[in-house]
Amino acid sequence: MSSTAADVVRLLTVRGETLAIAESLTGGLVAAGITEVPGASKVFRGSVTAYATELKRDLLGVEAGLLAARGAVDPQVAVEMAAGVRKALGADWGIATTGVAGPDPQDGQPVGTVYVAVHGPVASCEGSAPGGNVEALRLNGDRAEIRMESVRSVLALLLRELAGEQTGNERAQDTERNGGF
Repeated sequence: MSSTAADVVRLLTVRGETLAIAESLTGGLVAAGITEVPGASKVFRGSVTAYATELKRDLLGVEAGLLAARGAVDPQVAVEMAAGVRKALGADWGIATTGVAGPDPQDGQPVGTVYVAVHGPVASCEGSAPGGNVEALRLNGDRAEIRMESVRSVLALLLRELAGEQTGNERAQDTERNGGF
């Protein structure tokens, strides 16, 4: 179990919020990481592994024109996947992964091109869509390494969003509840 996944579950639990996950290149690894954490059932709504492009459109509501113009490996596609899974599964937060793990390029994108996104209840930092934030990754390594780093990166992005939204008082209450300093 990763400490990042445990921190995500802990913060969501403290906040009384829920999470839904949309995955492409990670094929369920993000959901597996979250569900390894004891107590995840309090916050995890479910996931959609939309490996095929048409499933991103049909199940997650990614705009067909966007997929036709840019392909599935695109930052806006990642944000729309996160927003779509959040809506479809009725969660407070949605996260998504899309990219190329290899061995071959896809949609004109080289192996190691990955986009991870988070979509939450409020607008986040600059350069993000309303309620969403996306991060572009250029990863090295083999297929397994690219997929695992994508999992780590999307959970870290969500953790930053969650931690950044807590006020000082909420952080103090969270620390006190969990026996911290």
